[in-house]
Amino acid sequence: MTLESIFKSKLIGELKERFPGAIILKNDPGYIQGIPDHIILFGSQWAAFEAKAFKGAHKRPNQTYYVDLLNEMSYASFVYPENKETFLNELQHALRPSRITRFSRSI
Repeated sequence: MTLESIFKSKLIGELKERFPGAIILKNDPGYIQGIPDHIILFGSQWAAFEAKAFKGAHKRPNQTYYVDLLNEMSYASFVYPENKETFLNELQHALRPSRITRFSRSI
C-alpha cells in the first residue's frame, strides 16, 4: 500500500464517523481527467476532495482547475496529512444543513 492509499483509507473512515449516513463516492479517474478522487453526499449538501500523501505531492493535470471549480459550486479541497484537521473543520461547515433552500421564495 502507498502512503496516499493508507491516508485515504483512514480519512474515509474518519469521514464516515463524522458524517453518519453520508455517501462517499470514488470517481473514475479515466472519465474526466483531474476530477477529485471523491464526492461526499450528505443530506442536501455535497463536497469533493482530492487526497494526497503530503502537501507537496504531485498534482495531475487539471486537478487544481476542477478543485477550484467545484469549490465555487459547493466545497472542494485538496487534503493531505498536514491540513487534515482544517479540511475536516471546513467540511463540517460546508455540509451543515442550509437554513434557506433554493426552493424558498418570499410571498
